[in-house]
Amino acid sequence: MTVNTPLCFRGKKILAPMVRVGTLPMRLLALDYGADIVYCEELIDIKMLQCKRVINEVLETVDFIAPNERVVFRTCERERHRVVFQMGSADAERALAVAKLVESDVAGIDINMGCPKEYSTKGGMGAALLSDPDKIESILTTLVKGICKPVTCKIRILPSVEDTVNLVKRIEKTGIAAIAVHGRKKEERPQHPVHCDVIKAISEAVSIPVIANGGSHDFIKEYMDIETFQKATAASSVMIARAAMWNPSIFRKEGLFPLKEVMQDYIKYAVRYDNHYTNTKYCLCQMLREQLETTQGKKLHAAQSTQEICEAFEMADFYEETTAIFEAKKTSLETETQDEDDQMEDPDVIKMAVRFDKREYPPQITPKMYLLEWCRKEKHPQPVYETVQRPLDRLFCSVVTVAEQKYRSTLWDKSKKLAEQAAAIVCLRTLGVPEGKLCEGETHLINKRKREDRECLNNRDHGEDLSEPSHKKANFIAETSDMNVPKMPR
Repeated sequence: MTVNTPLCFRGKKILAPMVRVGTLPMRLLALDYGADIVYCEELIDIKMLQCKRVINEVLETVDFIAPNERVVFRTCERERHRVVFQMGSADAERALAVAKLVESDVAGIDINMGCPKEYSTKGGMGAALLSDPDKIESILTTLVKGICKPVTCKIRILPSVEDTVNLVKRIEKTGIAAIAVHGRKKEERPQHPVHCDVIKAISEAVSIPVIANGGSHDFIKEYMDIETFQKATAASSVMIARAAMWNPSIFRKEGLFPLKEVMQDYIKYAVRYDNHYTNTKYCLCQMLREQLETTQGKKLHAAQSTQEICEAFEMADFYEETTAIFEAKKTSLETETQDEDDQMEDPDVIKMAVRFDKREYPPQITPKMYLLEWCRKEKHPQPVYETVQRPLDRLFCSVVTVAEQKYRSTLWDKSKKLAEQAAAIVCLRTLGVPEGKLCEGETHLINKRKREDRECLNNRDHGEDLSEPSHKKANFIAETSDMNVPKMPR
């Protein structure tokens, strides 16, 4: 039985948060090689709050999916008690909302207060927070009080040792579990020497664990160097970034693995967890470094898919075997889901196999608009859409109720909007009502839209304000589908 104990940050070797590097394959590989804790790449709070949490039954992962269906954060049971979620935030309430969103799937929450790059600092995040200790205190205190998992932060040092120590003492009072210190100032880069003396002064000034970071260039070339860096900084633990990016087997007590073996291990995880090929390619390029001009490096540079990456590393058979396993698993799960769908079927729902293709309709005209207009004309209540999402493939199905009768398409769609349009089409075709397709010719609704457009043009010619009250626009395009989309129960 796995015991869920809080993370300890003393005597640990930790994979640092690295943009584009700290995705699931790298984190799992670091754990395999001996890392005690792994941090994910910095993820921005606003982006995370747009995500929905989805159980991926094929990959056996938990995915946080953006509105454009891109996976923003993917994790799995293997790392659940070892992964720290690092976010970029400049707002305490947003930070807390994100922490609560991911809390059950990670071992801890970290706030990035050290990244000097513009993408982090432009919103007041990252190293920008170092000049606003009140905001730092607000964010960390809110998190410590608001969640059950340990909270940490990662900073850079300030221009003076005294100012840095005073800031860290103030941070310690918020109740965080540990603090990671990159021993460089925000304007310094990897080629600048790491300030071990400042990290040591911090370690001696506070009682919480201090995690030393920034030693890859000056210290860490092999496993034994990790201890050397730890002693030089008097830190509780060491966090490794670039040395781990170049060869994650830096965490092996027994010594580094040959790079070819490491890269093949990384690719296996990338395929196993469906990592986007551009991210896989980037990480492999960081490992190859000076070997990018070799034949294999050129093949990697030319690769435009995960399959081509595998071929470049003589792993085509592994790719085919793994994808075949996933396809078989997906087919099996789809069969189970279809059986459940059949059991859930409501015999009173009228069904057709239809999809909405916007190319078949005039601009700004949709079946939902036609259905709404028809309901108003017939003095029926406006249509009500109920939409569910299938966890297996994240597809949507919508049921529309019109005059107490339900309608839906038997085909599942990739978005909520498309599923609702398909349901509207089923209803309109059943009723024998025009749905607005180009082949139907001009109708009352299309003519109405054209009159609006002409009025707008006339107003523009006369220099009138083109802003249109939202209530006027709603007469023609309002569609009832404001409810949140529930996941279909499994």
